[in-house]
Amino acid sequence: MNQQLIEQIVGEVLEQLQKVEQVLSNDSIPIAVSARHVHLSQQHVEALFGKGYELTKKADLSQPNQFAANETVVIAGPKGSIERVRVLGPARSLTQAEVSWTDAMKLGVKPPLRESGDIEGSGAFTMIGPKGSLFLEEGLIVAQAHIHMTTMDAKQLNVQSGEYVTVEVDGPRPVAYRNVKIRVSDKYRLEMHIDTDEANAGLISKGAIGRLIKAGENYTQSQIEAPSLKVEKTASYFQKKLLSKDDVREIETKEIILEKGTIITALAKDTARELGISISFRK
Repeated sequence: MNQQLIEQIVGEVLEQLQKVEQVLSNDSIPIAVSARHVHLSQQHVEALFGKGYELTKKADLSQPNQFAANETVVIAGPKGSIERVRVLGPARSLTQAEVSWTDAMKLGVKPPLRESGDIEGSGAFTMIGPKGSLFLEEGLIVAQAHIHMTTMDAKQLNVQSGEYVTVEVDGPRPVAYRNVKIRVSDKYRLEMHIDTDEANAGLISKGAIGRLIKAGENYTQSQIEAPSLKVEKTASYFQKKLLSKDDVREIETKEIILEKGTIITALAKDTARELGISISFRK
């Protein structure tokens, strides 16, 4: 490897690190929309799918070591049911189902707004699998909006685990999500989770980015982007393991932020260069 190439690679790495640091210093938070899903204990996996059954992976989720399983169940309530509700893995110690308020109305139930894992006294529901069914006295919730982050993210964003913040998102329908809970663990990856009702309220699409605002902080109107007919995003978070030229052409922003370890094809780099799109990596 010649000296010129080494210098070029080092320059690109430094540029990527600077962009990531800038994203974090601007209090930008990637947003993911969490559709209805269930978490199952191993006992309930076997009750619904058969003795000795283990969940099988369909696709990795953005949070480390979490996956969408191939398995689905039916959730039923007094007034209706919802089919093909995705099971997320791996199996947990407690079973819970997370639905939107729109889903709850279809089921005919009124589950509480809760943090994931807080199911004591929550809604009752029925689950039906290919090998059996379960009626649970509790476990059905509408998940509270929250932000996953590492201890380093928390330090850079100047927040603490358990703190509540506001996240604003600009666009044709600007929206502010209040009482968003911070959840800190080095097992997490920086990302805000909202349900489909919350996403629809703000016309939130894949790759959306919010702005974190701590209690006591305010933004003047001039600091908030004016609504337009088209959502203008400065950067897109790309979470697949391989970035191809077709992926680059589908992205409408001028910056693509990748997960560490993502493979970039040579044609993807050329296409990005032609379109004036920068590519960087997130810590």
